Amino acid sequence: MQLPQPVDQRIGTICAALQDDPGDGSTLADWSERLNLDEKTIRRLFRKETGMTFGRWRQQARLLLALERIAVGERIIDVAGALGYDSPSAFATMFKKQFGKTPSHFFR
Repeated sequence: MQLPQPVDQRIGTICAALQDDPGDGSTLADWSERLNLDEKTIRRLFRKETGMTFGRWRQQARLLLALERIAVGERIIDVAGALGYDSPSAFATMFKKQFGKTPSHFFR
């Protein structure tokens, strides 16, 4: 699992902000307004720079951080909240979809 980092400074701004605050639920429309950049441009740049959609990149960033936090013993409920999920079950569902195991069984 990897998290490609963009070279483009505009997309880099988004990626850095999401890595600093993985619970940030800002949409493409929000970023478009903040950066005064068209949503289509952001979509196109994300694909070009990272090979992923904005949503996929954010999910990947959250998953990598979740793995780090769970590995050091943080509680699933705390990790889910910090990463912006509405509930631990929503987080566990996404995690299981990606890894085939729930977070609590992943490191066993």
